[in-house]
Amino acid sequence: MSPDYVRYRDDLEQLQPGEAETTARLTEMMRGFSEAMNTRYRHAVRSVHSKNHGLLVGELEVYEGLPGRLAQGLFARPGRYPVVMRFSTPPGDILPDSVSTPRGLALKIVGPEGAEMVEGHGGEVTQDFVFVNGPNFGQKDAAGFMKGQKPIQLTVNAPEELKVVASLGARLADSLTGGKGKLSPMLRKLGGHPHTHPLGETFYTQLPHRWGDYVGKLSLVPVSAHLRRLKDQHIRVVGETDALRDNIAAVIAREGGEWELKVQLCADERTMPVEDASVLWDEGLSPFLAVARVRVAPQDSARPDKLVYGDDRVSFSPWHAQAAHRPLGAVMRARRAAYRMSADFRREHNDEPMTEPRSQADLPRP
Repeated sequence: MSPDYVRYRDDLEQLQPGEAETTARLTEMMRGFSEAMNTRYRHAVRSVHSKNHGLLVGELEVYEGLPGRLAQGLFARPGRYPVVMRFSTPPGDILPDSVSTPRGLALKIVGPEGAEMVEGHGGEVTQDFVFVNGPNFGQKDAAGFMKGQKPIQLTVNAPEELKVVASLGARLADSLTGGKGKLSPMLRKLGGHPHTHPLGETFYTQLPHRWGDYVGKLSLVPVSAHLRRLKDQHIRVVGETDALRDNIAAVIAREGGEWELKVQLCADERTMPVEDASVLWDEGLSPFLAVARVRVAPQDSARPDKLVYGDDRVSFSPWHAQAAHRPLGAVMRARRAAYRMSADFRREHNDEPMTEPRSQADLPRP
């Protein structure tokens, strides 16, 4: 029997005390990251998720016959839409891949004309979902989100070589304790992820979106047999500056790939809260359910024009959204200003156009 899923209501969101000030401070902190990296690289990059490990161009197919609770917003009826996928890692630094951090994936869907969009995205047609390869955000609210950035702020101008050494030390410490050691947050971010193949990972939004009449979190799961075989597969990173990019490119060039987009609907607003981002929603209470498939034909994911497009000519934000898929909760609200600042900074400092695509013709060729 299906759970009685929570219906969306405006009061599922509650502004937090001091939230506006926290968001302003967080955005200013992120701008500091952008300024530091612009000085270092003489080119403006993202405040976070700067390193591009590949850009894929493909198609999303919304499944036929979805039940009403899943057939919401962009997914209300069957259809096929162009997509781009950008693989990344979280730091604002463009570090060698021996500095092993969690992995990110941004998905941009070029949707149909005429949908109601969130304020600030009116007249556009794109729907973005931003993922990382772990189901839990870990911090409760915008204040916790900002606190989590403090170690990065303290080391933003540290030499790259120091970060490489710190990462190796963190990996060694983790291995000696079986992953149970107490690393500092910064060391955990620099060395807390094993050197495994990104294409074998399942990715999660971690944070909720409106799902039409409901509320949900999303995941993107590899379904191609050759991608599933890459789960936990070790890759060589020592002496390889762009190991992740090269390994992704080798697989996609040969076989392309397919992923399933799934949604986990909120079934209990008390144990699956919107405002406490640190709470992992129980998959036993509400499993992730498939709504669409992303298909990518064999292509060169590291072609220079694609990398430039993904780095300089397009931005990804959960606030590029239909009203039916509006981001929810304090952390998502804080992301709105921070992501806009990052895109504006790159637009101001780089001699590159940055516009939202409206059709397949506006995307790089596969």
